[in-house]
Amino acid sequence: MMDSKILLFHFLLFLHATYGDMSYSFPEEMKRGSIIGNMAKDLGLETGTLSNRRARIDTDGTDKRYCDINLNNGELIVADRIDREGLCGEKASCILKHELVLENPLELHPFSLHIQDINDNSPQFNEESINLEIRESADRGARFVIEEAHDADVGQNSVQQYSLKKNDNFILAVDGNTIELVLEKELDREKQQELNLLLTALDGGSPQRSGTVVIHVTVLDANDNAPVFSQAVYEASLPENSPVDTVVVTVSATDADEGVNGDVTYDFGHVTEDVKKIFSIDRKVGDIRVIGAVDYETTTSFEIRVKAKDGLGLSSYAKAIISITDVNDNAPVVNLKSLTNSIPEDTPPGTEVGIINVQDRDSENNRQVRCSIQQNVPF
Repeated sequence: MMDSKILLFHFLLFLHATYGDMSYSFPEEMKRGSIIGNMAKDLGLETGTLSNRRARIDTDGTDKRYCDINLNNGELIVADRIDREGLCGEKASCILKHELVLENPLELHPFSLHIQDINDNSPQFNEESINLEIRESADRGARFVIEEAHDADVGQNSVQQYSLKKNDNFILAVDGNTIELVLEKELDREKQQELNLLLTALDGGSPQRSGTVVIHVTVLDANDNAPVFSQAVYEASLPENSPVDTVVVTVSATDADEGVNGDVTYDFGHVTEDVKKIFSIDRKVGDIRVIGAVDYETTTSFEIRVKAKDGLGLSSYAKAIISITDVNDNAPVVNLKSLTNSIPEDTPPGTEVGIINVQDRDSENNRQVRCSIQQNVPF
């Protein structure tokens, strides 16, 4: 008896060799009914045969179907709203897998939808205003870290540059995701006790979008020190399905000041709502804990910006990288893509009568499956 999985693979390989996997690239947020391409032309099919061959679009596993085929002309059209940020988040590429199923004879044509980002999101800062308290004795060249803006778009449509409205005391220094105010002219509390600075983040899209935040600076009397993390990057490994209240990693920062000025509290920097549903941070101790469901099949890693803040409002930042490890928590799912219910008794060996698709959402060894059919049947 030959393994049914091998039979399926022989059939799929034949299709791949004949047609290859097709792919279509188009921007997100196209209207329902918009034309993506023409599958009939791409496959060399007569449009009049599509209805007779019960042409239809299928997806891998339980994924939502975002496109459909027009049986009259073979056009591939948008069937539902496609929001790249909702589907793929910050991933550099966003690919949806679909299949065209045909009958009489049975054929399965995999194809990919490459969703292109459009500039539909503006840069945003985590807070409406940023409060800094700086001693007037701060030296020229002193640097003060500002949390960066976030843009849900990717690539050129994400944040590309920052600008600081011209003022008498500060200039801006930007190095990757590190944004710092640099004291260019010493502060004088007797002349000015408070300053308001306007910081703008701009993306690289067309038309360009921007976001602003007001930095409120209070000038104080004596020296103060910002908190210092014990390391710039904290790394941890976490098995999926870890129970609630599991401590993933503990971040730690110290402040050289005494009393209230040296008290350090912890918080997340800009993180998505999904991260807030899965992790929390102890403001006093710095423990990052599990508070929600951790699923490897949904997200394989998290990169979390962590902020330490002292009693005077001076802050510093570190990064926590949490890698999720896979657990064999998904059973294989068998999908019957197509089946010929009745066949002539003289059907020759090698005739395809059904297409079976097997998916396992786990990874590596946990997703390896072996297929078989009962013995003593002619298939």
